[in-house]
Amino acid sequence: MRILCVSDTIDPLVDSINIRERFGDAELALGAGDLPLEYLSYIVSALNRPLLFVFGNHNLKELPHYRASTETRPSPSHDYTRSLGATYVGFKIRRESGLIVMGLGGSLKYNSGQNQFSQAQMWIRVLAKAPALAWNRLFRGRAVDIVLTHAPPRGINDREDRCHQGFDAFLWLMRVFKPRYLVHGHVHLYDAREPRITRYRDTAVVNVYGHYVLDTEADHA
Repeated sequence: MRILCVSDTIDPLVDSINIRERFGDAELALGAGDLPLEYLSYIVSALNRPLLFVFGNHNLKELPHYRASTETRPSPSHDYTRSLGATYVGFKIRRESGLIVMGLGGSLKYNSGQNQFSQAQMWIRVLAKAPALAWNRLFRGRAVDIVLTHAPPRGINDREDRCHQGFDAFLWLMRVFKPRYLVHGHVHLYDAREPRITRYRDTAVVNVYGHYVLDTEADHA
């Protein structure tokens, strides 16, 4: 399966009249945060494919349509989400196109902005999903295929400045539940030669800044 992943910046190769020629063979799209929702909506309508997304730490004006002031009380505006076409999976687990996808949005807390979490707060959110992941592993043969995040795991593809440090809980999640992929954004890549993929045990950690086409057959993750 080919999956179009986007994050952080509007990529002219995606935001183009030639999007179908370039990415028409993608069966699914993933948004890893910090993108205008109109851009995600364009991808959905142009490719006629499902798109799952999380919010990052920027472009958050539409966040109240999807989530109330606390993470544990989601409050989606159904009319709004239907018109967008994309599906918000922040702190949710969803089956889509034969895959189990878990969404974990936001970044490490570095100021008083929205959708930022301390290490402890992210641990709580990850552990809250452990029973559902264990159920998947018992009854579906695997816990999760793709973990879709905005921030990277701590020490993998992240940076040392507070804003761009990754989350410790993601390392535990990968060790215990063994997703094939952890797809993230947040860390900008300015050189095409910079590596995008880092292996961590059974998981390929992929920085999809801009855009990246994930090929689940070719990558052999």
